[in-house]
Amino acid sequence: MDLDPALAALRPLGGFFVLRTAATAGGPDTDRPPTLAETYAGAAPDALTARVAVVADRLRTAEPRVAASIAQQGLAARLWSAALGCAVLYGRTPDLDPRLLRWDPHASAPDDLCLTELRPLPGDAAALAATVLHGHLAPLAKTLRDRYGSAPGLLWGNAGSALAAAARTLESWARAQGRTDAAQRTRALTDGLFAHPLLRTTGARTGAAFRRRSCCLYYRVPGGGVCGDCCFTRPPRSSPRAASG
Repeated sequence: MDLDPALAALRPLGGFFVLRTAATAGGPDTDRPPTLAETYAGAAPDALTARVAVVADRLRTAEPRVAASIAQQGLAARLWSAALGCAVLYGRTPDLDPRLLRWDPHASAPDDLCLTELRPLPGDAAALAATVLHGHLAPLAKTLRDRYGSAPGLLWGNAGSALAAAARTLESWARAQGRTDAAQRTRALTDGLFAHPLLRTTGARTGAAFRRRSCCLYYRVPGGGVCGDCCFTRPPRSSPRAASG
């Protein structure tokens, strides 16, 4: 099945999966936000700072590193969802090169992404890893480490957690629709991705369940607690740095 210009097959899956394209976006180029490539490279340094500030305000936290972690996990969830959804439903994935993706850092959750050009790529685990892990999450992790001191274990744990959540949602939808082929393909692709060196040590998987080996720091948000896949069963009382790896 070829990728259609509007990626319409993603719409029934919900907001984290839907990806706006040039076919559905409007307005002049001057009104559009920067690309993710510009953000990662520092050519649009205010974009990432603005996103972290938006998340911090929404969560009512005064800790930039906490907001940076949640912001990164939200973007990772969007990228994994769109890429995995296309790979399963179309058998192909769009080229999500950071130079082709515009990102509005001021938008509400889930992150607002717009793909400016549709270039089909294979829909296998290797293509997904190249597109999402190496194309986005690695350069984003470097920027967050340099700017906020984010721990690598935390960031890759967020990446694994986001992938597991996207896979659970997609597999659950597929089974509810009687699409056992899509459910099986979701599981196979997810298995292949978690075999990647950057993800294989991020947590333990049992079926669709995932227990990560790090903490995203959400427990430090006012009124927050531990997430369902957290390495902790209750909010820790130890040094906050101890939970960041």
